[in-house]
Amino acid sequence: MVEVKICGITNINDAYVAIKYGADALGFIFYPKSQRYVAPERAKEIIEKLPYDIIRVGVFVNHEIQEVKEIAKFCGLNLIQLHGDESPDYCDQFRISSLIKAVSLRTEEDIQKLKDYSVRAILVDASEPGHYGGTGKDSDGSLAKKVKETHPLILAGGLNKENVREAIETVRPQAVDINSGVEISPGKKDPEKIKEIIAILHETNRAINSGNWGLSTIKVFSDENDPFYGNRVPL
Repeated sequence: MVEVKICGITNINDAYVAIKYGADALGFIFYPKSQRYVAPERAKEIIEKLPYDIIRVGVFVNHEIQEVKEIAKFCGLNLIQLHGDESPDYCDQFRISSLIKAVSLRTEEDIQKLKDYSVRAILVDASEPGHYGGTGKDSDGSLAKKVKETHPLILAGGLNKENVREAIETVRPQAVDINSGVEISPGKKDPEKIKEIIAILHETNRAINSGNWGLSTIKVFSDENDPFYGNRVPL
């Protein structure tokens, strides 16, 4: 089953709408230069009102390691998504099962470099110089498919109701990450677009079988729920 993460949540109303129509995960962007930035204090207020089974993902871009850990604990995040230039050594400072690494793929060489990353999943986003996600541009599906040889794949990059079905059928990711494709403006979601795209996703899920891996296989940061506990520096 392909799961869906609605990213760029900045207010509780958008969070409730995404949950109502079937989102599996919500993303909160802690990168101050993003148009969808949400302060940790505000994110915490939203997260505390969410149902327990909704996955909370924090998006970080080249933050200090300790800052990431502090925000994750403060907000009650389930997963950390690193969307900058973080190295494999940087990623090794976190539990494998808590970490998503976002990348932009341009060449086959980029695919080979992913083997150095010990992370829960790789998120493939579109490439645009000077930008870290949220560009609305399509990612390269042919390269994205090859990620699955080494990691579970989350597909992002310009997904909307017009292209999400084809993207899923072609690439067969374990999850999709949707942001600008369901917005009225940056940081403000469109309820109808969310409803439509998740309905398409559910229809597509019924037609394909992408396996049982998903964002929801880990619920909280705790020792008993982390099969990799002890293999990396604790969060």
